[in-house]
Amino acid sequence: MLPIDPRKEKILNAIIQHFIGTAEPVGSKTVLIKYNLSVSPATIRNDMAFLENEGLISQPHTSAGRIPTEKGYRMYVEKLADYKKAERLAKENLKKLRVDLKKRRAQQQVYEAVSILAQAMPNISFASIPENRRTFYLGVSNMLRQPEFLNSPINASQVMEVLEEGVHLLKTLDQLELDDQPHIFIGKENILPQMESCSLIVSKYNIDGFEGYLGLLGPTRMPYAFNFATLKEVLKMLQNDQ
Repeated sequence: MLPIDPRKEKILNAIIQHFIGTAEPVGSKTVLIKYNLSVSPATIRNDMAFLENEGLISQPHTSAGRIPTEKGYRMYVEKLADYKKAERLAKENLKKLRVDLKKRRAQQQVYEAVSILAQAMPNISFASIPENRRTFYLGVSNMLRQPEFLNSPINASQVMEVLEEGVHLLKTLDQLELDDQPHIFIGKENILPQMESCSLIVSKYNIDGFEGYLGLLGPTRMPYAFNFATLKEVLKMLQNDQ
């Protein structure tokens, strides 16, 4: 094989990178425009013809463009590929994927915690979702069957309004400066007037660096000690199951 000067190497590198990214044959115009080569179109065509004669690229019958050959890939692997840049990009990509995986795991754990709370008591169980200013809740139908809400549709609709808004509830919880222990707010102690017919038991959680709120909402006529203890135990399960 004849020696290849740096310009031809750059053109071969451009052809291979473009083909890897698109799976489409690469023409001289694409190489010129996309890779900002400061040479004339004729020079690029001549260099591509040289690369083809050397068996580094080939021309499919149905296209005017060129694609790399195995010989071209071999030169790319041994001489042209930027492994330092690739290593940096690989690390950045894997770091992002690890964070995304941790987030999905944390979200799944939160969903399971809310589900357990909802099965343990006839109240609304809720949590804020990690990295997402959104509230997930279960047990609404159970709570609305309680006499306090069956006899007062207004109270029921006000509670539903708070839950459907979601972000408003989270902003309210932010103002309470909660920690990792459950706190009880009874009736008018709740900041939101729509929740004055309810009691709220809520705590912060931290799962692998992802923070949020876990709690329950029910009528002021509730077994406070049992609900408090249940939330505390589910919170332990949530934060220890990492």
